[in-house]
Amino acid sequence: MLMGIYQNQIDAKNRVIVPAKFREELGMQCVLTRGLDECLILYPMATWQEQQKQLMQLPRSDAKVRAFLRYTYANARDVEIDKQGRILFPQDLRQFAHMEKELVTIGMIDRVEIWSKDVYDNSENGGKLTAEDLEKFSEEYRV
Repeated sequence: MLMGIYQNQIDAKNRVIVPAKFREELGMQCVLTRGLDECLILYPMATWQEQQKQLMQLPRSDAKVRAFLRYTYANARDVEIDKQGRILFPQDLRQFAHMEKELVTIGMIDRVEIWSKDVYDNSENGGKLTAEDLEKFSEEYRV
């Protein structure tokens, strides 16, 4: 299971070291794409393939489904974790996620979110919940 939060940086060649704790579960081949928030998602290949099976079942006659599929797949990249544990970030994905230098990398059960530290620190999407939010969530989903 992918979990935990780490801070890392983009180097001068647009590479990022994937935290060692995540590498074994991710494997050497992954998929990097836009997240639903202003972050990037790094999928282990098995998770990406499972998600593809689910998305293939969606009705492509629905314009919103087609738009979501374009959003996800047009921006997806196969990436390889190199021997030093790094991946290369394409410039367009860096721009989407407002990534300059400092990053926050978060294990999210079956995938990894990668955030600009500034965006994560200043965004409600970064996971800031009130006590009321937590209570409502725990009651609704029984966690």
